[in-house]
Amino acid sequence: MGRSIQLIEITDPVCRTPYRVIYADTDAGGIVYYANYFRLFEIGRTEYMRTLLDVAYVWLQKTGILMPVTESYCRNKAPGFYDDALEINTALAEVSRYSLRFNYQIRRFSDNRILAQGFTVHASVGMDGRLVQLSEKQPMLFEKMLAHVR
Repeated sequence: MGRSIQLIEITDPVCRTPYRVIYADTDAGGIVYYANYFRLFEIGRTEYMRTLLDVAYVWLQKTGILMPVTESYCRNKAPGFYDDALEINTALAEVSRYSLRFNYQIRRFSDNRILAQGFTVHASVGMDGRLVQLSEKQPMLFEKMLAHVR
């Protein structure tokens, strides 16, 4: 297995985002469709950036930085169902000059069971698609991110 498929640790600071499963999240059997966990990861990541780093993706785009997903992994551990109340736990796990890694854990409130866990890795690129050093383009944001993983 690759280097990134390793223990998914959720360490402080953690962004805890509540989410209620809607019908559109489920398959014909009423179970959360596996690919929708990646959408929940995105919800968690967006809230992490907004609440813990005080940055919105739209602001990053306006400064000329895009953060596309370059790697993703999700381990489904138990089924989620329509109307389940969930908690999306998101933590910034790794920061380098050119990339970030977020770890995620989706739990059901009623029994605290982990339904899915995984990660996404994001490259820091300019509007032309070339890698840019986040540390040079946004040094204050980069330092704030580093403080979250130390």
